[in-house]
Parts: sequence; structure tokens; C-alpha cells
Amino acid sequence: RNGDGRAVLRSSVREFLCSEAMHYLGIPTSRAASLVVSDDDVWRDQFYNGNIKKERGAIVLRLAKSWFRIGSLEILAHSGELDLLRRLLDFLIQEHFPSIAMNDSNRYLEFFSTVVSETANLIALWMSVGFAHGVCNTDNFSLLSITIDYGPFGFMDSYDPNFVPNTSDDERMYKIGNQANVGLFNLSKLLQALKPLLDPRQKQLASQILEGYGEHYYIRFTELFKTKLGLLGENEDDNYLIAFLLKVSLLC
Repeated sequence: RNGDGRAVLRSSVREFLCSEAMHYLGIPTSRAASLVVSDDDVWRDQFYNGNIKKERGAIVLRLAKSWFRIGSLEILAHSGELDLLRRLLDFLIQEHFPSIAMNDSNRYLEFFSTVVSETANLIALWMSVGFAHGVCNTDNFSLLSITIDYGPFGFMDSYDPNFVPNTSDDERMYKIGNQANVGLFNLSKLLQALKPLLDPRQKQLASQILEGYGEHYYIRFTELFKTKLGLLGENEDDNYLIAFLLKVSLLC
């Protein structure tokens, strides 16, 4: 893509502010520790209209418990490096999933189950504040289910399931209304990466776990919106009310 790997000051400020805002909104995220202005100039076409201008460069120091993503496992499985894949999984489980016993023969299955449920929770949280990530590929989906890689993100000003913050996403692949579906796609890629390490019974159970992703997401989404509306207890009309109010917001 002829990229130079650099960031400009304006996008770095956005990233710094957004990651901190997400943290204080209670959404799992990487944090921004510092922002340093660079002495180097960076050339950018800010509005993608052919008008290239010189901008000030900057560097954001980001912190997270881990930067391993679904793509980190995908690339090892794809290249057939199964021993390294197993070692990385064991490291991740030992360091970040203390509820999973290392001597458990089903530890990779438990790991997958946790990532499925936590990914559903994360995307429901994104939706509850109108956050669109912008580039939801497997290399931008954390295995710890935290928000990473703040690039062409955006917040909706008003409800619009077709909202796309990424100006290069002409096909609207990562529109906000499609984030839950993209999450499912990415988790299916994670399952493909894990399959070489699973026995036939575990593969079947993992497929069942993946099938439950939609229910996990729907339950968490409903809980979050019921809290926003102050709805107490359980009522069969709650889901209808949430859908109705979102539709009204769309019409407005």
C-alpha cells in the first residue's frame, strides 16, 4: 500500500483521547501512556482528494496486557508451525487465563469458549456507545477481547446501522451494524487455527460453542440497552421496545 508506517499528530491525538475515553466508559481497551511529537514531517492526503500536505508526525505509546490477536494464531496454523502454535497457546493461557488449568486436556477448548463469550461482550459494549472500530479483521481482534488498533474508528452522532467511519471501506464491510457478524467470522477463523490441536470430540464441541456466539451477543446487547432505558426485571416486550426506539432514532 506504499505505507510509510508513520502517524500524524491529528490521528495520534484522536487515538490517545479515544482509548482513554473507552477505558472510562468501562470498555476493555488498550491505554495511551504518552504522545510524543516527532521532528519528522509526514505527507498525507487527509481527505483522499489528491491534495497531499505536509503534517507533523507523532508517536503514541500504547499499553495492553497483551498484543496477541486472532491473526497471531492464524499465521502459525496456516504455515504449519503447530509446535509453535501450541507453545504460544500455552503461554497465553498460563499468563492471561488463570481459570484454565494447564494440565487440563480441554484447555484449548476452554480458551476458545472464553474468547467467544468475551468477544461477544466486547462488541455488545461497542454497540452500546455507538462505537465503530472501522477495520475489524482478524489481525485487529485481541485474544484478550480488548479494543486495540485505533485507526479509522468513529462514534455515531445518531443511530445508523450503515455508519462507516473508514473512508476506504467502499463495500461497507465494517459498518457498525455488521460488527457482530464480523466478530463471528473472526471467531470462525480462530476455530480453524485451533482445529489441528483438537481431537474429533473437541472439534464438535468447539463448533457448538461457536454456534452459541449469537445468543451470547444478543443477551449482553439486551442487558446493556435495558440498563440504559432503566428497564427492571424481565418483560417479553423489552426487546420490542429496544428495537422500536432504535428504529425511531434511525427515522429521526
